[in-house]
Amino acid sequence: MVDRTPPLTPEELRALVASGEIDTVVLTFPDMQGRLQGKRFAARFFLDEVLAHGAEGCNYLLAVDTEMNPVDGYEMASWDRGYGDFAMRPDPSTLRRTPWHPGTALLLADLAWHDGSPVVAAPRQILRHQLERLAGHGYTAMAGTELEFMVFQDTYEQAWNSGYRGLTPANQYNTDYSVLGTGRIEPLLRRIRNEMQAAGLVVESAKGECNLGQHEIAFRYDEALTTCDQHAVYKTGAKEIAAQEGVSLTFMAKYDEREGNSCHIHLSLNDSDGHSAMAGEAPEGTDHRGAMSPVMRHFLAGQLAALRDFSLLYAPNINSYKRFRPGSFAPTAVAWGPDNRTCALRVVGHGRSLRFENRLPGGDVNPHLAVAGLVAAGLHGIENRLEPPAPCTGNAYAADLARVPTTLREAAELWENSQIAKAAFGPEVVAHYLNMARVELDAYDSAVTDWERRRSFERL
Repeated sequence: MVDRTPPLTPEELRALVASGEIDTVVLTFPDMQGRLQGKRFAARFFLDEVLAHGAEGCNYLLAVDTEMNPVDGYEMASWDRGYGDFAMRPDPSTLRRTPWHPGTALLLADLAWHDGSPVVAAPRQILRHQLERLAGHGYTAMAGTELEFMVFQDTYEQAWNSGYRGLTPANQYNTDYSVLGTGRIEPLLRRIRNEMQAAGLVVESAKGECNLGQHEIAFRYDEALTTCDQHAVYKTGAKEIAAQEGVSLTFMAKYDEREGNSCHIHLSLNDSDGHSAMAGEAPEGTDHRGAMSPVMRHFLAGQLAALRDFSLLYAPNINSYKRFRPGSFAPTAVAWGPDNRTCALRVVGHGRSLRFENRLPGGDVNPHLAVAGLVAAGLHGIENRLEPPAPCTGNAYAADLARVPTTLREAAELWENSQIAKAAFGPEVVAHYLNMARVELDAYDSAVTDWERRRSFERL
C-alpha cells in the first residue's frame, strides 16, 4: 500500500490553527472551465464563521468566458438579474493542506442558491447528480485521469509578454519514457509529486511524453468525485509550483503542431459490495465482449451511443479539436477495442481491474463535466440494455466508422440536438453549456490570428 496522507478533519484543522501552523484557508469550487475559483480566509474566521455557514460568491463566476468577461446568454446570471450571489457550502471531506503555500489549507465547496437548492449548472453538482443516478442502480463509479502537460523554461510573465511565441521547452527532443529526459527536470517533477502526496493525493508515477518538454504525473484510481476534485487541486497546484520555480507549464490541448496534451479518463464500476461490476465470467481470448459482464457491455455501448453527442463535455474548447488527427494517438473514430490506442474507447485490464479508457479528452478538459458525461452515457446504455458492436482490433484511423466531431461548432450542434443529453442533464444544463460553446465560437470568429497575418499581409 502507498502511504497516503489523509485529508484534514475539521478537528485537526482547529488544532493546527491554534498552534499557528495554519493561518489561511482557501474555499474554492471548479468553474465551467475546470479552474478553481473562490476566496482566501483568515483561518480563525473560517473556523468561527465559514465552516458551518458557508460564504457567498458572485454568480457571474458561472457565466463568464475564459478571460472572466461577463457575457450574454446565461439564464442563471445576467445584468438583467443583477448578478447576485450564490452560496459556497464547504465540503469538509475535501479539506487538505497545500504544502506549496505555507500555512495554508484548502477545501472545495458545493454551490447552492440561498433557498438551499443546488446550482444545477455547477460542474460539481452536475457530477453529483449523475453519481446519484448511478447509485440508484446500485453502482459506484471509480475513475482515474491521466493528465499531460508541457514545461517551458520561461516564466508565465515572460510567456505572456512574448505572446506565447519563441518559448523554450524544458526538453528539446522526444522524451517519451526517457529516464534521462525526466531527470533533466526532476527537481520540478519531484516537488510536484511530493507536495501533491502531502496534500493527500496518492502519486503513482511520472514519465516523459512525446512532445518537447511534455510530461505526465499519474495518481491512484479513486471514487469518481474524489478523482475529479483532486484533478482540479493538482492542476492548480502544479501551475503554482511551476511559477514558484521560475518556469511555466501548460495543459492546453494542442500547443503546437506536434502531439497534444491528452487527459485519458479511465472508468469502472463497483457494485454495492465493493466488487467489480464490469468483469464477466467467460474466459478471455474467445471474444473480448465475453470477458465483460452484461453491465459493462451495456455501459460501454452507451459510451459509443453518446460519444458524439457528449463531445462538448470531453473537448470543450476551440483548441481541443486540433488534437484529433490520424496517427496522433488522439482518436478520430467512434470505436472501441481491447488495448487499442487508435480507438476512442480502449478496454484494458482484466478481472477486478477491467475498465475502459476514454481517449477523447485533452489537458484542457473539465474533469467533473467529462466524468459526468461518461456516467450519463453509461446509464443510457444500462437503461436501454444496449450492446456494443464487434471490437476494432486494427487501425481505427483507417476504418470505415463514424467520426468524432472535428470542430467545436459541430460538437455544439450535436449537444444542442441531443435527446440523450436532455434526458440525462436536463434542459437548463444543456442550454448553459451550449451558450458557453457559442461564446467561445463568437470570440474565435472575431479574432485575427498570427496564421492569417503571416499568410495574408504581403502575399494576398
